[in-house]
Amino acid sequence: MPPTFTFRPRLLDALRGYDRARFARDLGAGLTVGVVALPLAMAFAIASGLKPEAGLWTAILAGLVISLFGGSSVQIGGPAGAFIVIVYGILQRHGLANLMIATACAGVLLFVLGALKLGRLVRYVPLSIVVGFTNGIAVLIAASQIKDWLGLAIPKMPADFFAQLQAMAANIGSFNPYAFGLGLACVAFLFAWPRRWQARVPGAVVALVALTFVAWSLSLPVETIGSRFGSIPRGLPAFTLPAFSWVTVKELVSPIITIALLGAIESLLCARVADQLSNLPRHDPNQELMAQGIANVVTPFFGGMPATGTIARTVTNIRAGATSPVAGVIHALTLAGIVLVAGPLALLVPLPVLAGILFFVAWNMGEWREFAHLGRYSHDYRLKMLGTFALTVVFDLTVAMEVGLVAACVLFIRRMSSLFRVEPVPGAEGELRYRLYGSLFFGATAKIDPIVQAVETGPRAPAVVLDALHMVHLDTSGLDALRQLHKVVLLRDGSLRIENLHEQPLEAIARAGFAGELARHQASEEVAA
Repeated sequence: MPPTFTFRPRLLDALRGYDRARFARDLGAGLTVGVVALPLAMAFAIASGLKPEAGLWTAILAGLVISLFGGSSVQIGGPAGAFIVIVYGILQRHGLANLMIATACAGVLLFVLGALKLGRLVRYVPLSIVVGFTNGIAVLIAASQIKDWLGLAIPKMPADFFAQLQAMAANIGSFNPYAFGLGLACVAFLFAWPRRWQARVPGAVVALVALTFVAWSLSLPVETIGSRFGSIPRGLPAFTLPAFSWVTVKELVSPIITIALLGAIESLLCARVADQLSNLPRHDPNQELMAQGIANVVTPFFGGMPATGTIARTVTNIRAGATSPVAGVIHALTLAGIVLVAGPLALLVPLPVLAGILFFVAWNMGEWREFAHLGRYSHDYRLKMLGTFALTVVFDLTVAMEVGLVAACVLFIRRMSSLFRVEPVPGAEGELRYRLYGSLFFGATAKIDPIVQAVETGPRAPAVVLDALHMVHLDTSGLDALRQLHKVVLLRDGSLRIENLHEQPLEAIARAGFAGELARHQASEEVAA
């Protein structure tokens, strides 16, 4: 019976028995995360090639929608560092209007995945691929911030990694020591900031305020948000509808799938981390995907960018004492209040400081210890992780994910086929007896060939017996291999018997009518005898 559609946000269950004490904890957590989200939202948008308000309103709108409709008690949604590389590449190749279309279509795809209850399929993406492209994204984020950290005068940065390095090398003469000093001070401060203070007094906020004041008071000659982007609109964003055509959507299939897949992976990994850190009910992956889908359909039409669950803000939310999605709602309202009231102050923020914050984000984002521990893992793990990492850096995340998943499937098939084996065992005179082990599927059918060759080169009228006591699975390709073996046996006037079948192989053989074929031939032989 197909799964029925259900839509039940976690907020509905969380509000049962909700009291003043829990609201006080959610209020404190929401205010804290709202402040933390401010510099990150602007930094992610600027690094993606967008205006800072794109990140701010994504954090507000997507954060509100994900908290209202999501399947996690404490997850915070908004713009994420993982999307920087994707968004920048789409902007360079397809333009802003097509980025909006790709984000909205990815949102529809995410909602469909959740509605069809396919949220758990994301867990089938191998860890080696997740680690590989996460580390690759971290490298690309760090590389994209070198320009602002060094204060280089490059009008437009290319999207390609090596082209970026070439452009920065060609313009190294415009190096700004003041910008470098601010960025270095920001990174050093963030590494030195005690982790135990992070939940109550976020280091990124302290660094942003302090270094902005230093740059403003000393009138340092560094580029700021205001000097690059002009003013930040203080009113609510206007609804914008881009020109839509199916021809355009067909050209954006690859970016759409990449945004949806990465958004699903990031949000559900983040939700799993939240489950481990809190004692609250575990998240509903399908409801979470539907909420992510709604958020990504809504935000692009208000000038936003792709959104997903964010680990840093979610962890901050948990450590600040959040008990329900109400904290996420308060976080979005807090951020909206800051933008509407104190938006002009953001114009003074130096871009080297935001670059320093993103350097710190990239460092924390990467699983750098995995490189040192590669010797502990199998050859397949190393191949998938290093291959995905290299493809992410050299080409882009879309290519890396496509090739990585294909490689994972091929290596998995090879591994599973190696687990299937055919073992000859002694039998009666004139009898060829074999014992089958493992799963006889399309990747292992070639291992039936030695039996076929033994029948073809052996004496006529062989009695072939397959002991399937240790065969756990049989697919259609494996069934076809057994049928081909049966034909060869019949051509040699012999008989084939399969014994000790488990439930799944027995059902597959019976459903295909092969069990009846074996029974009819066996009965005819008994009559002839």
